[in-house]
Amino acid sequence: MKHRYLPMTDQDKQEMLDAIGVATVDELFQDIPESVRYKGEYNIKPAKSESSLLKEMTKLAAKNADVKSHASFLGAGVYDHYAPVIVDHVISRSEFYTAYTPYQPEISQGELQAIFEFQTMICELTGMDVANSSMYDGGTALAEAAMLSAGQTRRKKILVSAAVHPESRDVIKAYAKGQYVEVIEIPYKDGITDIEALKESISDQIAGVIVQYPNFFGRIEPLKEIEEIVHTQKAMFIVSSNPLALGALTPPGKLGADIVAGDAQPFGIPAAFGGPHCGYFAVTNKLVRKVPGRLVGQTVDENGQRGFVLTLQAREQHIRRDKATSNICSNQALNALAASVAMTALGKTGVREMAVQNIQKAHYAKKALKAKGLDVIFDGPSFNEFVVKLPASYTQVNDRLFKSGIIGGFHLGTVYPELKDHMLVAVTELRTKDEIDALAEELGDGHE
Repeated sequence: MKHRYLPMTDQDKQEMLDAIGVATVDELFQDIPESVRYKGEYNIKPAKSESSLLKEMTKLAAKNADVKSHASFLGAGVYDHYAPVIVDHVISRSEFYTAYTPYQPEISQGELQAIFEFQTMICELTGMDVANSSMYDGGTALAEAAMLSAGQTRRKKILVSAAVHPESRDVIKAYAKGQYVEVIEIPYKDGITDIEALKESISDQIAGVIVQYPNFFGRIEPLKEIEEIVHTQKAMFIVSSNPLALGALTPPGKLGADIVAGDAQPFGIPAAFGGPHCGYFAVTNKLVRKVPGRLVGQTVDENGQRGFVLTLQAREQHIRRDKATSNICSNQALNALAASVAMTALGKTGVREMAVQNIQKAHYAKKALKAKGLDVIFDGPSFNEFVVKLPASYTQVNDRLFKSGIIGGFHLGTVYPELKDHMLVAVTELRTKDEIDALAEELGDGHE
């Protein structure tokens, strides 16, 4: 009989008891005094048959609202994007989804090659020289970049733009606390990093400056202008970037970035409940030996055939542990594979077309909302997100949208008190004209 799980029969139970030399399960707990053992019945439902349980769980799941049943305009770091159907097929192959760490390259060539391709495509998108095999997510990748800059420059202050994702800023501060690094926030002005405030804060005590591109409000930061300010004091220029946006925008590597980090979620990785995702980390050649995590390298075997191996692992669990630059011991190989398959299936032309559609549809949504009398603030060059001032409280507006089959945008007031009742609207390539028009109609009705 085929099961979704491995059932335990009475025979299985008895064989295990015999193997460990006890007669009953109660004997396993004989060292626990009777007085502290729980004698009652647990407050859980009685067991059901598999078919009954499946029906109950299906009914519960059907109550969820998701991107299949609703039009989602929620972004803020996790996006509803097109994923080629081949992605699920490839990552469902047992040699990939059961793999862990490819320490034995002779039996892990498929996984190693997939990771190598991931590194290569990340370098092409970011314009950087070297990328690692992935990290846990965009936030931790950015925090690792901040700590690398502190270690490389031997300085103890980091400047972070307030237009960087709030959760990423929190992760950076958590990492910095243990390293005794001070994190200083640079305010935003008109939706982008305040350049004058940055000029006032930069000094020879600053290890690195972190900006996001596109930033949390969807705006495009003037990277070239910021880079010149950063490098006058020999600080490191760190850019957090949405990799899909780089299909249309000039790569940070072409604009002087020292480190580019971010999350590969837009490529083939579902939103789920905010994870797991896949961080990426790319640097210039001079920093290759300081990269956290793993690198997959290409080599040849004794017969001259191409092969792949883990290389340059400056990690705490390896032989050079006293010189380790990070305590990251793992990576998101399966999600990195999903991103690799998605990028390969789309190709350069497809990635660019997908990015351009995000820009065009977001621009159309801006126009549609303005036509309904709503204020789009921080207006200017943006990717697929922008900020709208709501005609009523966020809760009221979002509840009304939800009843109309629309998942509204992110409430900026939860992380920026000065932007109470402002919504961050995300418009990806999957949003149709009808869905955008419906959003504008609902928000416009509230305005009227």
